[in-house]
Amino acid sequence: MYKKKIAILAGFVAIIMLVTTGCYKTDTLVVNPGSSITTTVSFAKDVVPIFSNSCALSSCHVSGGKAPNLTADKAFKSLTDGAYFKANDPDNSVIMLWLTGKKSPAMPLGNAPNATINAKIYAWIKQGAQNN
Repeated sequence: MYKKKIAILAGFVAIIMLVTTGCYKTDTLVVNPGSSITTTVSFAKDVVPIFSNSCALSSCHVSGGKAPNLTADKAFKSLTDGAYFKANDPDNSVIMLWLTGKKSPAMPLGNAPNATINAKIYAWIKQGAQNN
């Protein structure tokens, strides 16, 4: 009788552990075969640094350069005002068409397409393109 109670208790504990650990994972967004994003993509922390390092360069996407202005303080407003993305619909967002080379010229100019950049921007748009 004692062994039966321990077995039942051990089974109950195992089920509780399985349920609680199995429910923790965040949503996974598969971007391309072999790449996925499992966390929320932040515009300020994830997207702006991409723009700063790859787009908002001298004579490119900066004030007085080619639209959209992707400098840190202007990027979100410029992308929104110019309708460069459709929240939750990266496949029909102009910015993704440039990043994937489906619209010419492919971006970032001279280094396109870049799977890491594409995955982050794709995920950000798919997750609602928030100014977070």
